[in-house]
Amino acid sequence: MKIDNLRKSKNIDDRRGQPSYGTSRGSVGGGALLSILFSRGSWKSKLLIIFLLVLLGGGGTLSGIFTGGNSQSYQSNQITKQKDTTVSDADAEFVSKVLGSTEDYWNQQFQSEGYGNYTEPELVFYTDQTTTACGVGQASSGPFYCPADEKVYLDLTFYDELSNRYGAAGDFALAYVIAHEVGHHVQNELGTMTEYNKARQGLSKAEANQLNVRLELQADYYAGAWANYVKGEGLLEQGDVQEAMQAAHAVGDDTLQEQAYGRVVPDSFTHGTSEQRQRWFDKGYQYGNIKNGNTFSGAYGDL
Repeated sequence: MKIDNLRKSKNIDDRRGQPSYGTSRGSVGGGALLSILFSRGSWKSKLLIIFLLVLLGGGGTLSGIFTGGNSQSYQSNQITKQKDTTVSDADAEFVSKVLGSTEDYWNQQFQSEGYGNYTEPELVFYTDQTTTACGVGQASSGPFYCPADEKVYLDLTFYDELSNRYGAAGDFALAYVIAHEVGHHVQNELGTMTEYNKARQGLSKAEANQLNVRLELQADYYAGAWANYVKGEGLLEQGDVQEAMQAAHAVGDDTLQEQAYGRVVPDSFTHGTSEQRQRWFDKGYQYGNIKNGNTFSGAYGDL
């Protein structure tokens, strides 16, 4: 992807190398509570700290390129691997420029399709783990979006994982990932996330998984729509679309499960098969708009 003449996004929060003091989503460990309760200071201040810890432990759902912050397939391959946390500033600059191009596209698209103003998300660079309004984000789950704070989170060492472990090499493979997470923000902006959360209530696990597949495939469609814009701006290089298609294939539920467990369990799919992810990205690439990306209509088997 040609980025030399692209502007950097101003919506970047660089936390690389900073320690995280968050807690697991929705919970505060007993040891942490005891440390606070028996520490020095007023009871009023202690209770405020506990309240903030609990508050930070909830408030949203992580929507990631793998399985929305609960990627068993990906994490199973990460348990024993020691990660190299040395990340090139050139990679950060690339991501910043990709984010800037998504801002230009979605600002334009929201206006042209009558959706009003587009609120740009912030992108957070971090190392290993970080605190979010949705709980603690873990690098082992891959890049993700938190709708509660409207931020995309990325540990840049994922770029090497994408290339070396999953065979999805090339800068546009990473660009696809960023565009997918921004696609979740678009869903949040359009109210799709709210409707999705309402629709999940009372569903069985299998039914909820199917609904999540629809959400993720729509984010793939939006990534493809952005790629259409990039093409129109003359920014695509030879092989870029193929890199994105390979990345979409690499993070399909069936591919990840086959690699991790040697078998696939369709009822547990949360993001869609490799074929579905490629097809919906390609559909977005062909149409380049919002209106043709309705993955929530029709029968599940027709996706």
